[in-house]
Order: sequence, then structure tokens, then C-alpha cells
Amino acid sequence: MLSLAVTLAILAVSCSGQSVQVDGNKVVDTLTRLANFSDHENPAVTRILFSPNDMLARTFVKDLMRDANLIVREDKMGNIFGRWEGSNPSAGVVLTGSHCDAIPLAGMYDGTLGVIGGIEAIAALQRAGYKPAASIEVLMFTSEEPTRFGLSCSGSRALAGALEAEVLESKLDSEGRHFVQVANEVGYGASSTQEMLDATKLAPGQVAHFVELHIEQGPFLEAEGKDIGVVTAIAAPAALEVVFVGDGGHAGGQLMPARNDAGLAGAELALAVERHVLATGSVDTVGTTGTFEISPGAINSVPREARLAIDIRDIDGPRRDSVVAAVLESAREIAERRKVRMSSRVINQDPPASSHDDIVSAAASSAQQLGLSVKHMVSRAYHDSLFMARVAPMGMIFIPCKNGWSHRPDEFAKPEDIANGVSVLALTMARLSGGSWPKTEL
Repeated sequence: MLSLAVTLAILAVSCSGQSVQVDGNKVVDTLTRLANFSDHENPAVTRILFSPNDMLARTFVKDLMRDANLIVREDKMGNIFGRWEGSNPSAGVVLTGSHCDAIPLAGMYDGTLGVIGGIEAIAALQRAGYKPAASIEVLMFTSEEPTRFGLSCSGSRALAGALEAEVLESKLDSEGRHFVQVANEVGYGASSTQEMLDATKLAPGQVAHFVELHIEQGPFLEAEGKDIGVVTAIAAPAALEVVFVGDGGHAGGQLMPARNDAGLAGAELALAVERHVLATGSVDTVGTTGTFEISPGAINSVPREARLAIDIRDIDGPRRDSVVAAVLESAREIAERRKVRMSSRVINQDPPASSHDDIVSAAASSAQQLGLSVKHMVSRAYHDSLFMARVAPMGMIFIPCKNGWSHRPDEFAKPEDIANGVSVLALTMARLSGGSWPKTEL
């Protein structure tokens, strides 16, 4: 007799001939094998773009796609596609997917669930005898994480035509190399960055729908006892860099009235970020001073330079932008008052994205068909879906993760929640593809 945990991890639904079965433990086993391609030992996962372990992970994913009888192709950025041909191959595809790169000392579910779960969702539909009309594809995006080149979602930005060559060329890795140089070394790339981007951009209508399965990376589903999150909107980030420069000096010899302390200017600005965010009165507005570097960094030296990296997010673009403007104005005021020099730049200021009603409806209906509880919610983390929304109707499906933890080695999702998410994804894609299920005899 199967244990309760195994029984719960195997989820099946049957309704009017529509039936899928997903073994959550099998998906976890595949995720665990993928996690072994890491620069750090289990349970930590570190997988940097185009590193040896990233290349091994790519081979692993392509083998899984082929095992599911998918047609595999790769573009010049390193995005990997697995295609299940439908009866109407000229129609725009139903696309799912996520990423497999991982920041240092991350966990094994972020991004990877959407890739491995996407392959398993297609396999579940195949086992059920479903025949797609529009083709269904699963995609492993290149470089969702900014670890190597300091730019998030490079692959999806390029697919959406939202990445300019000069922007990508301005991003260098720790060895001073451009993206296209490293891509060429591992079998991707092109003769120029522009050629690579032109070849990667999706054609209009090529994708009819995009839906991404992901762990929530937040606490709400678990805390509220909900099985599935159906995302209605994705908050967009603005990233700022502000640098204050003073004259520095000896901590004993430089008297207080004569100081222009760059460190104190930075501290004031960090508090101003919090103040401006809270002043909106919205829980959807968040701001973080993620890095705060002081130099020369000696206990007996007045700080000569302070460099701050600031992240501001909101699902309301104009409200987010008003906070950005207020923070930059505070930086100017602080610099003038403290007699320090100030420079600033907006690294990115991407618009938020709303999920398409058709995908929200398909995902919610699929979850309800499975007897699962649903929470409609916003995503405060951003994903490749944010940029795919520029070229196709977009939606996301969330599953709970333990304590909302992510980007850490103890990131965890239960096998039964994984089975739920993959099953909802499978039925959602089936609805969007418009294919046929095997007939059932009465």
C-alpha cells in the first residue's frame, strides 16, 4: 500500500475524458539530479551562466527534452527550446519555461521547477493521449540571474526585442569579457552582439501564449493554506546606483565641523529610500538598499566614497517612478547639504506587466478542476515572464514554498505541491492549445 506522502505526490484528474497524472516525487528526483551540477555541494546550488556546470546542466535538460520526444533547438543567446508539434504547426505556440542558472549558494527549485516541471507537464499530456492543436514548447531561458554580467533576464529580454546591443556590450564579467565573447566560447554567440540579438528576437505572432510555473518565493500561499497561486500582475523593478564622494581624512585629525562624510550621506539616503516607499501608503511598493559600499573602509578613516545600489518595485508603474524621482531628489539635497559630490544613474526602469485574462482564467479553471484552492495574487519578484509579456499574452502559476524562502540552500517545495503545480500547468497548456483528448466510452 502506498504511503500517504506518495499518494499525495501523485496527482490525477479525470473529467470528461481529460486526465493527467504527475508524480511529484519523480519531479523532485529530477530536480535533485539537476542540482548536482553546481559549484557548491548539495544542498547549495551555484550555477553561473556558461560555466562548466551550467553547460552540463544544459546537456541534462536537452536530454530530458529528447526523452520526452521533443524537438530540441537552441538560439544564439543560449535559450533552449523543446517542441511538441501540434496538428496546426503554423499557429503561434503555447510556450512554458523558466531558467536553470542559479546565484551563489541558492536552492534547487527557483527557476528549475518551471523547466523540469514544464517538460513533465508535456510528458503527462502525452501519456494521457492529448493531441495538441497549437504546438506546445518548453523553454530554458539563458541568464535570468544577473550573477555573471550584472543584467537579469538577458535571454527573455533578447527574445522580446527589449535588449539593445550597447546595453549588453556594457556588461562585462569579472574577467572583463563581453557576453558574446563567452557565448562564442561555449558554442553560442555570433560575429557581433547585434547579430546575436537580431537572430534571437521572436517573430510577431510566433508565441500565442506564455505561462510560467514557479515557486512563490514568498509566504502567502503557505500561510493561507492555498494550493495554487494564479498571478495577476508582476511588479517591475527600478535599479539605481548613487555614489557620494567627499574628501575623507584621518578619523582623529579631521574635526567634525570640517568633514564632508560620504558615508553619512549614504546612510541618510538609505533611510530616505525607506521613507519615500512608506509614504506611498501601498504594501505593493517596496524599496531596498541592497548594497552599501564605503571606502576606504578603515576604522580610522573618514569615508571618502559611498556607493549604494537601490531597488524599488511596484505593480503600479507611475507610483514606482514617483518614488524613484523622490529618491534621486533626496540624493541631490543630501549631497548639497553635506557638501559632497554626487553622481547617479538609473540602471533599469522596466514597466510592470499584467497577466492576460485568458491565461488567468485557464489556470484558475484548471486548478478548480483538480479540486485545488486558488489565490489570485501579484508577483513581487520579477521573472522572465515580465519580458515575455511584451510579445505574447502572459501568465504565471505559483506553488507554495517553505516559509517563503528562496535564493538560499534550504529552499523547499513539497512533492505534492509540485505535483499540483505541474498538473495545473499541463491542463492550462491543453486549454490554450485547443487540442483534443481521447474519447471516453460511457
